[in-house]
Amino acid sequence: MESITSYVDHYGYIVLFVALLLEMIALPVPGEILMSYTGYLVYQHHLNWFLAIFAAGFGTSMGMTLSYWIGSILGGPFIKKYGSLFHLGPKQMERTSSWFNRYGNKVLIIAYFIPGIRHITGYFSGITRGNFRAYAIYAYAGAFFWTGTFISIGKLLGPKWDQFHNSAIKYMGIGIVIIALGVAAVYVYRKYSLQIKSIAYALVLWVFSIFKTRIRTEFVIAGTAIVTLGFAVLMIKMIQFFVGNEFQDFNGVVNVFVPLMFDRQWSWVMDLFLQLGTQKALMTVIILTIMWILLRGKDKTHEILTLFILTMGGELYEETLRRVFHQVEANHFITLDYVTSFPSDGSIMILIVYGFAVYMLVRHSQRIWIHTLADVLLVVCLLLIGASHVFFGLQQPSDIAAGFTFGGVWLGLNILLLELFRLL
Repeated sequence: MESITSYVDHYGYIVLFVALLLEMIALPVPGEILMSYTGYLVYQHHLNWFLAIFAAGFGTSMGMTLSYWIGSILGGPFIKKYGSLFHLGPKQMERTSSWFNRYGNKVLIIAYFIPGIRHITGYFSGITRGNFRAYAIYAYAGAFFWTGTFISIGKLLGPKWDQFHNSAIKYMGIGIVIIALGVAAVYVYRKYSLQIKSIAYALVLWVFSIFKTRIRTEFVIAGTAIVTLGFAVLMIKMIQFFVGNEFQDFNGVVNVFVPLMFDRQWSWVMDLFLQLGTQKALMTVIILTIMWILLRGKDKTHEILTLFILTMGGELYEETLRRVFHQVEANHFITLDYVTSFPSDGSIMILIVYGFAVYMLVRHSQRIWIHTLADVLLVVCLLLIGASHVFFGLQQPSDIAAGFTFGGVWLGLNILLLELFRLL
């Protein structure tokens, strides 16, 4: 590794171009580490950011082009002779080629971020004789997106590029897996849309026949149940990470990236979002929520009672959690290298109050654009409130994330109870 970085120090763009070309034809070159180090050189002003991305992206594109034509020329005879050993007979190969020609190019951008997969996509595209023009569009676009991402990460991390490279890669990998699952879900829905719609319609009719209520309420219950279950699963995973003291990498990456994304010129913005999490701001949101319920609510008593239980019970909920986890920390002799407030009590109440306010706004509004805008603003607001606490060094990122997660479970359960009262 040291020899490669020394070559980059001396020859810069040429080494970057050649190394990534060689990696795309499946030679053992540590491309991601090399690009992160290149970003560090950009940080030191030894290399130009734009030219570095161009050299890396161009080298990757040429490597993908070369692997495509190698697969196109040599892959066919190889598969015919040895394909049966890999369960790739003529019929299987025909089905695989049909699928790959239809969907394969679209997953190229994601494939770059998966080691091993990016090294074979070019060859496989050539073997299946896919349309080269369509392949090139996605392959080249993905090449510049991939190289630009890692070089920019190295530039952002600066002197800490080596320390946090592996951690950044790990959490990026998690994000790529989530995206891949989303793509797979879209594919399954498109292929089996008629069956899925018929099953969903049958379920709606079944619920409707039992509760004799509006379909809107049934979908609200189903959606809330799914989201609450997701929060509960994430909560269990976070508890495991806390007990196993496995939040160091996550905290390290976030604590590095937040100051890099928001320098001191953003102080007034961060302070503004910090104020949105204060008790004064939360009380204002609660009052506005009550006014909205009185103005537009159709079940005012239950909705105001739910808000009361959410807030008053939320205070007891967060106090109980804090004591339980302090006891867990003491009993399991968990030694942390940072001061913890797991889960953050402030984050719990922030999500509960803002989440219920947005829920009431969406629940009593018929306009779809309001639903979308309110949901997006809620997510952005929560992220920036959390970032403000990290920016000013008030809490650890893991504590904030846990607070939002635990708060999501409490909020979801109360909304479910409210909707069940509507049905009854």
